[in-house]
Amino acid sequence: MPNWPPDPNKRPDNLENQPAPLQQTSPNQPNGQEWRLIEKTLLASVEEQRRSRRWSIFFKLLTFGYILLLFLTIGRSCSNDAPSGLEGIDTSKPHLAVVELQGTISNADPANAYDISKALTRAFENNNSKAVALDINSPGGSPVQSDEIWQTMMNLRQQYPDKKLYAVIGDIGASGAYYIASAADEIYVNPSSLVGSIGVIMPSYNIEGLMDKVGVSDRTITAGEYKDILSLSRPLTTFETQHVENVLDNTHKHFINAVKEGRGDRLKDPEANNLFSGLFWTGEQSIALGLADRSGSIASLEKDLELDNVVNYTPLDPFQLFMDRFAVKLGAGVGSSINLDVLPQEDGSIEMR
Repeated sequence: MPNWPPDPNKRPDNLENQPAPLQQTSPNQPNGQEWRLIEKTLLASVEEQRRSRRWSIFFKLLTFGYILLLFLTIGRSCSNDAPSGLEGIDTSKPHLAVVELQGTISNADPANAYDISKALTRAFENNNSKAVALDINSPGGSPVQSDEIWQTMMNLRQQYPDKKLYAVIGDIGASGAYYIASAADEIYVNPSSLVGSIGVIMPSYNIEGLMDKVGVSDRTITAGEYKDILSLSRPLTTFETQHVENVLDNTHKHFINAVKEGRGDRLKDPEANNLFSGLFWTGEQSIALGLADRSGSIASLEKDLELDNVVNYTPLDPFQLFMDRFAVKLGAGVGSSINLDVLPQEDGSIEMR
Protein backbone atom coordinates (compact mmCIF):
# COMPACT_ATOMS: atom_id res chain seq x y z
CA MET A 1 0.00 0.00 0.00
CA PRO A 2 1.98 2.90 -1.30
CA ASN A 3 -0.37 5.60 0.12
CA TRP A 4 -0.24 4.29 3.58
CA PRO A 5 0.01 5.84 6.01
CA PRO A 6 -2.11 8.76 4.76
CA ASP A 7 -0.69 12.25 4.72
CA PRO A 8 -2.44 14.27 7.41
CA ASN A 9 -1.96 17.52 5.47
CA LYS A 10 -3.63 16.22 2.35
CA ARG A 11 -7.43 16.48 1.90
CA PRO A 12 -9.26 13.27 1.08
CA ASP A 13 -9.98 12.73 -2.60
CA ASN A 14 -13.74 12.80 -2.11
CA LEU A 15 -13.54 16.24 -0.51
CA GLU A 16 -11.26 17.94 -3.00
CA ASN A 17 -14.10 19.08 -5.27
CA GLN A 18 -16.42 20.30 -2.50
CA PRO A 19 -16.63 24.02 -1.79
CA ALA A 20 -14.90 25.34 1.24
CA PRO A 21 -17.30 26.01 4.17
CA LEU A 22 -18.65 29.49 4.40
CA GLN A 23 -17.25 31.50 7.24
CA GLN A 24 -19.72 33.07 9.67
CA THR A 25 -19.76 36.82 9.29
CA SER A 26 -21.14 39.06 11.99
CA PRO A 27 -23.50 41.88 10.98
CA ASN A 28 -22.13 45.34 10.68
CA GLN A 29 -22.13 47.04 14.06
CA PRO A 30 -23.10 50.73 14.09
CA ASN A 31 -20.33 53.08 14.86
CA GLY A 32 -20.39 55.84 17.48
CA GLN A 33 -21.94 58.52 15.23
CA GLU A 34 -24.83 56.27 14.23
CA TRP A 35 -25.52 55.41 17.87
CA ARG A 36 -25.74 59.10 18.71
CA LEU A 37 -28.22 59.66 15.85
CA ILE A 38 -30.44 56.78 17.02
CA GLU A 39 -30.32 58.03 20.60
CA LYS A 40 -31.23 61.55 19.53
CA THR A 41 -34.21 60.29 17.50
CA LEU A 42 -35.51 58.21 20.40
CA LEU A 43 -35.16 61.10 22.85
CA ALA A 44 -37.00 63.42 20.46
CA SER A 45 -39.85 60.91 20.19
CA VAL A 46 -40.10 60.62 23.98
CA GLU A 47 -40.05 64.40 24.36
CA GLU A 48 -42.82 64.76 21.77
CA GLN A 49 -44.96 62.25 23.67
CA ARG A 50 -44.39 64.16 26.91
CA ARG A 51 -45.31 67.44 25.25
CA SER A 52 -48.47 65.92 23.78
CA ARG A 53 -49.43 64.51 27.18
CA ARG A 54 -48.89 67.89 28.86
CA TRP A 55 -51.11 69.67 26.31
CA SER A 56 -53.78 66.99 26.75
CA ILE A 57 -53.77 67.54 30.53
CA PHE A 58 -53.87 71.31 30.01
CA PHE A 59 -56.95 71.19 27.77
CA LYS A 60 -58.70 68.76 30.11
CA LEU A 61 -58.12 71.13 33.02
CA LEU A 62 -59.28 74.06 30.91
CA THR A 63 -62.50 72.22 29.98
CA PHE A 64 -63.07 71.28 33.61
CA GLY A 65 -62.57 74.89 34.70
CA TYR A 66 -64.99 76.13 32.05
CA ILE A 67 -67.68 73.65 33.14
CA LEU A 68 -67.11 74.54 36.80
CA LEU A 69 -67.43 78.25 36.01
CA LEU A 70 -70.60 77.56 34.06
CA PHE A 71 -72.20 75.71 36.96
CA LEU A 72 -71.14 78.40 39.44
CA THR A 73 -72.65 81.09 37.24
CA ILE A 74 -75.89 79.17 36.79
CA GLY A 75 -76.05 78.50 40.52
CA ARG A 76 -75.56 82.16 41.30
CA SER A 77 -78.16 83.17 38.72
CA CYS A 78 -80.65 80.72 40.20
CA SER A 79 -80.05 82.00 43.72
CA ASN A 80 -83.06 83.23 45.61
CA ASP A 81 -81.18 86.24 46.91
CA ALA A 82 -81.94 88.35 43.84
CA PRO A 83 -83.83 87.99 40.61
CA SER A 84 -81.85 86.72 37.64
CA GLY A 85 -80.28 89.64 35.87
CA LEU A 86 -80.29 91.98 38.91
CA GLU A 87 -76.79 91.07 40.08
CA GLY A 88 -74.69 94.22 40.10
CA ILE A 89 -77.75 96.51 39.64
CA ASP A 90 -78.46 98.99 42.40
CA THR A 91 -82.03 98.51 43.65
CA SER A 92 -81.46 100.57 46.78
CA LYS A 93 -82.63 103.79 45.12
CA PRO A 94 -86.19 104.75 44.16
CA HIS A 95 -86.97 103.20 40.80
CA LEU A 96 -89.62 102.04 38.36
CA ALA A 97 -89.71 98.24 38.42
CA VAL A 98 -90.28 96.70 34.98
CA VAL A 99 -91.25 93.12 34.13
CA GLU A 100 -91.33 92.13 30.46
CA LEU A 101 -94.00 89.86 29.00
CA GLN A 102 -92.83 89.03 25.49
CA GLY A 103 -94.06 86.44 22.99
CA THR A 104 -96.57 83.64 23.29
CA ILE A 105 -97.99 83.04 26.76
CA SER A 106 -97.46 79.39 27.59
CA ASN A 107 -96.02 77.13 30.24
CA ALA A 108 -93.13 76.21 27.93
CA ASP A 109 -92.16 79.80 26.99
CA PRO A 110 -90.50 82.67 28.87
CA ALA A 111 -93.92 84.31 29.21
CA ASN A 112 -95.19 81.72 31.69
CA ALA A 113 -97.24 82.28 34.82
CA TYR A 114 -94.59 81.06 37.28
CA ASP A 115 -91.73 83.29 36.12
CA ILE A 116 -93.83 86.39 35.46
CA SER A 117 -95.70 86.10 38.76
CA LYS A 118 -92.46 85.59 40.66
CA ALA A 119 -90.89 88.64 39.03
CA LEU A 120 -93.93 90.80 39.75
CA THR A 121 -93.93 89.69 43.39
CA ARG A 122 -90.25 90.59 43.79
CA ALA A 123 -90.86 93.96 42.17
CA PHE A 124 -93.66 94.76 44.62
CA GLU A 125 -91.73 93.48 47.63
CA ASN A 126 -88.84 95.87 47.04
CA ASN A 127 -89.53 98.96 49.16
CA ASN A 128 -87.58 101.13 46.72
CA SER A 129 -89.77 100.31 43.73
CA LYS A 130 -92.21 103.20 43.60
CA ALA A 131 -94.32 101.64 40.84
CA VAL A 132 -94.39 98.46 38.78
CA ALA A 133 -94.87 98.25 35.01
CA LEU A 134 -95.62 95.14 32.96
CA ASP A 135 -94.08 95.72 29.51
CA ILE A 136 -96.32 93.72 27.14
CA ASN A 137 -95.66 92.65 23.56
CA SER A 138 -97.64 89.46 23.02
CA PRO A 139 -100.41 88.07 20.77
CA GLY A 140 -101.76 86.02 23.67
CA GLY A 141 -101.70 82.31 24.41
CA SER A 142 -102.86 79.95 27.14
CA PRO A 143 -105.99 81.12 29.00
CA VAL A 144 -104.82 79.24 32.09
CA GLN A 145 -101.39 80.90 32.19
CA SER A 146 -103.01 84.28 31.47
CA ASP A 147 -105.52 83.88 34.28
CA GLU A 148 -102.83 82.89 36.79
CA ILE A 149 -100.83 86.03 36.01
CA TRP A 150 -104.04 88.09 36.17
CA GLN A 151 -104.82 86.70 39.63
CA THR A 152 -101.28 87.45 40.84
CA MET A 153 -101.60 91.04 39.67
CA MET A 154 -104.96 91.52 41.37
CA ASN A 155 -103.65 90.05 44.62
CA LEU A 156 -100.53 92.25 44.56
CA ARG A 157 -102.68 95.34 44.03
CA GLN A 158 -104.63 94.43 47.16
CA GLN A 159 -101.49 93.72 49.17
CA TYR A 160 -99.76 96.95 48.11
CA PRO A 161 -102.55 99.54 47.63
CA ASP A 162 -100.04 102.41 47.66
CA LYS A 163 -97.96 101.01 44.79
CA LYS A 164 -99.52 101.34 41.34
CA LEU A 165 -99.31 98.64 38.68
CA TYR A 166 -99.15 99.70 35.03
CA ALA A 167 -99.49 97.71 31.82
CA VAL A 168 -97.58 99.15 28.86
CA ILE A 169 -98.53 97.61 25.50
CA GLY A 170 -96.02 97.83 22.67
CA ASP A 171 -96.68 96.35 19.23
CA ILE A 172 -99.48 94.08 20.35
CA GLY A 173 -101.42 93.21 23.49
CA ALA A 174 -104.17 90.92 22.33
CA SER A 175 -106.22 87.98 23.58
CA GLY A 176 -104.47 86.47 26.64
CA ALA A 177 -102.06 89.41 26.76
CA TYR A 178 -104.98 91.83 27.11
CA TYR A 179 -106.54 89.47 29.66
CA ILE A 180 -103.42 90.12 31.75
CA ALA A 181 -103.25 93.84 31.01
CA SER A 182 -106.81 94.37 32.28
CA ALA A 183 -105.59 93.66 35.84
CA ALA A 184 -103.39 96.78 35.87
CA ASP A 185 -104.33 100.09 37.46
CA GLU A 186 -103.70 101.83 34.14
CA ILE A 187 -102.93 100.69 30.60
CA TYR A 188 -100.54 102.67 28.39
CA VAL A 189 -100.56 102.02 24.63
CA ASN A 190 -98.92 103.32 21.50
CA PRO A 191 -101.43 104.88 19.09
CA SER A 192 -100.60 102.13 16.58
CA SER A 193 -100.60 99.20 19.03
CA LEU A 194 -102.99 96.32 18.38
CA VAL A 195 -105.26 95.89 21.39
CA GLY A 196 -108.20 93.68 22.33
CA SER A 197 -109.21 90.40 20.64
CA ILE A 198 -111.28 89.42 23.68
CA GLY A 199 -112.29 85.97 22.52
CA VAL A 200 -111.37 82.28 22.58
CA ILE A 201 -110.34 80.09 19.67
CA MET A 202 -109.75 76.36 19.17
CA PRO A 203 -108.37 75.60 15.68
CA SER A 204 -109.70 72.46 13.98
CA TYR A 205 -109.22 71.05 10.48
CA ASN A 206 -110.80 68.27 8.43
CA ILE A 207 -108.42 66.63 5.95
CA GLU A 208 -110.65 63.68 5.14
CA GLY A 209 -110.79 64.58 1.43
CA LEU A 210 -107.02 64.90 1.21
CA MET A 211 -106.55 61.54 2.90
CA ASP A 212 -108.88 59.90 0.38
CA LYS A 213 -106.88 61.36 -2.51
CA VAL A 214 -103.53 60.06 -1.25
CA GLY A 215 -104.94 56.74 -0.08
CA VAL A 216 -104.54 57.21 3.68
CA SER A 217 -107.10 55.73 6.05
CA ASP A 218 -107.66 56.50 9.73
CA ARG A 219 -107.52 53.43 11.97
CA THR A 220 -107.70 55.25 15.32
CA ILE A 221 -109.17 53.12 18.11
CA THR A 222 -110.95 54.82 21.01
CA ALA A 223 -112.65 53.89 24.26
CA GLY A 224 -115.28 56.55 24.76
CA GLU A 225 -117.74 57.70 22.13
CA TYR A 226 -116.32 61.20 21.72
CA LYS A 227 -112.65 60.62 22.50
CA ASP A 228 -111.70 61.52 18.90
CA ILE A 229 -113.91 64.62 18.88
CA LEU A 230 -111.12 66.76 17.37
CA SER A 231 -109.93 64.16 14.86
CA LEU A 232 -108.65 65.59 11.58
CA SER A 233 -109.99 62.66 9.60
CA ARG A 234 -113.71 63.31 10.03
CA PRO A 235 -116.10 66.24 10.45
CA LEU A 236 -117.68 67.17 13.76
CA THR A 237 -121.21 66.05 14.41
CA THR A 238 -123.86 68.57 15.41
CA PHE A 239 -123.66 67.48 19.02
CA GLU A 240 -119.86 67.68 19.05
CA THR A 241 -119.88 71.17 17.54
CA GLN A 242 -122.35 72.35 20.16
CA HIS A 243 -120.27 70.82 22.96
CA VAL A 244 -117.04 72.50 21.82
CA GLU A 245 -118.87 75.82 21.48
CA ASN A 246 -120.13 75.49 25.05
CA VAL A 247 -116.59 74.87 26.30
CA LEU A 248 -115.29 77.93 24.44
CA ASP A 249 -118.23 80.04 25.63
CA ASN A 250 -117.48 79.12 29.23
CA THR A 251 -113.82 80.07 28.83
CA HIS A 252 -114.86 83.26 27.06
CA LYS A 253 -117.11 84.13 30.00
CA HIS A 254 -114.12 83.88 32.35
CA PHE A 255 -112.22 86.23 30.03
CA ILE A 256 -115.08 88.75 29.93
CA ASN A 257 -115.55 88.71 33.70
CA ALA A 258 -111.82 89.29 34.24
CA VAL A 259 -111.81 92.28 31.88
CA LYS A 260 -114.94 93.72 33.48
CA GLU A 261 -113.46 93.33 36.96
CA GLY A 262 -110.17 94.87 35.94
CA ARG A 263 -111.47 97.75 33.82
CA GLY A 264 -114.79 98.39 35.55
CA ASP A 265 -116.76 101.44 34.41
CA ARG A 266 -113.96 102.58 32.12
CA LEU A 267 -115.29 100.28 29.38
CA LYS A 268 -117.49 102.28 26.97
CA ASP A 269 -120.75 100.44 26.20
CA PRO A 270 -119.19 96.95 25.69
CA GLU A 271 -122.23 95.40 24.01
CA ALA A 272 -122.83 98.16 21.47
CA ASN A 273 -119.13 98.44 20.67
CA ASN A 274 -118.62 94.65 20.40
CA LEU A 275 -115.75 94.79 22.86
CA PHE A 276 -116.07 91.08 23.67
CA SER A 277 -116.54 89.84 20.12
CA GLY A 278 -112.91 89.00 19.42
CA LEU A 279 -112.30 92.19 17.42
CA PHE A 280 -109.09 94.16 17.93
CA TRP A 281 -108.37 97.86 17.62
CA THR A 282 -105.48 100.29 17.42
CA GLY A 283 -104.14 101.87 20.56
CA GLU A 284 -105.84 105.15 19.74
CA GLN A 285 -109.20 103.41 19.23
CA SER A 286 -108.77 101.36 22.38
CA ILE A 287 -108.41 104.52 24.46
CA ALA A 288 -111.67 105.85 23.05
CA LEU A 289 -113.37 102.53 23.85
CA GLY A 290 -112.06 102.40 27.40
CA LEU A 291 -109.86 99.37 26.77
CA ALA A 292 -106.80 101.52 27.54
CA ASP A 293 -106.21 104.73 29.46
CA ARG A 294 -103.57 106.81 27.72
CA SER A 295 -100.88 106.92 25.09
CA GLY A 296 -97.35 106.30 26.30
CA SER A 297 -94.39 103.99 26.77
CA ILE A 298 -92.02 102.89 29.52
CA ALA A 299 -89.99 106.05 28.94
CA SER A 300 -93.01 108.35 29.17
CA LEU A 301 -94.27 106.48 32.24
CA GLU A 302 -90.89 107.00 33.87
CA LYS A 303 -91.17 110.69 33.11
CA ASP A 304 -94.77 110.90 34.39
CA LEU A 305 -93.73 109.31 37.68
CA GLU A 306 -90.68 111.60 37.90
CA LEU A 307 -88.33 108.63 38.29
CA ASP A 308 -84.94 108.58 36.61
CA ASN A 309 -84.12 104.97 37.40
CA VAL A 310 -85.60 101.85 35.79
CA VAL A 311 -84.82 98.36 37.06
CA ASN A 312 -85.76 95.34 34.96
CA TYR A 313 -86.99 92.43 37.11
CA THR A 314 -87.63 90.12 34.16
CA PRO A 315 -86.36 86.60 34.90
CA LEU A 316 -83.53 85.62 32.59
CA ASP A 317 -82.36 82.23 31.41
CA PRO A 318 -79.19 81.58 33.49
CA PHE A 319 -77.34 79.98 30.58
CA GLN A 320 -78.23 82.82 28.25
CA LEU A 321 -77.16 85.31 30.91
CA PHE A 322 -73.83 83.50 31.26
CA MET A 323 -73.26 83.42 27.50
CA ASP A 324 -74.12 87.13 27.18
CA ARG A 325 -71.64 88.03 29.92
CA PHE A 326 -69.03 85.72 28.45
CA ALA A 327 -69.45 87.31 25.02
CA VAL A 328 -69.13 90.81 26.50
CA LYS A 329 -65.95 89.90 28.39
CA LEU A 330 -64.53 88.11 25.37
CA GLY A 331 -65.25 91.08 23.14
CA ALA A 332 -63.68 93.45 25.65
CA GLY A 333 -60.58 91.26 25.84
CA VAL A 334 -60.22 91.04 22.08
CA GLY A 335 -60.79 94.76 21.72
CA SER A 336 -58.14 95.62 24.29
CA SER A 337 -55.62 93.34 22.57
CA ILE A 338 -55.94 95.16 19.23
CA ASN A 339 -53.57 98.08 18.90
CA LEU A 340 -53.61 100.17 15.75
CA ASP A 341 -50.76 102.57 15.23
CA VAL A 342 -51.36 105.15 12.51
CA LEU A 343 -48.07 106.14 10.92
CA PRO A 344 -47.81 109.00 8.41
CA GLN A 345 -45.89 108.18 5.23
CA GLU A 346 -43.71 110.45 3.15
CA ASP A 347 -46.18 110.42 0.26
CA GLY A 348 -48.97 111.69 2.51
CA SER A 349 -50.69 108.33 2.96
CA ILE A 350 -51.09 106.56 6.30
CA GLU A 351 -50.15 103.10 7.41
CA MET A 352 -51.91 101.13 10.13
CA ARG A 353 -50.10 98.45 12.02
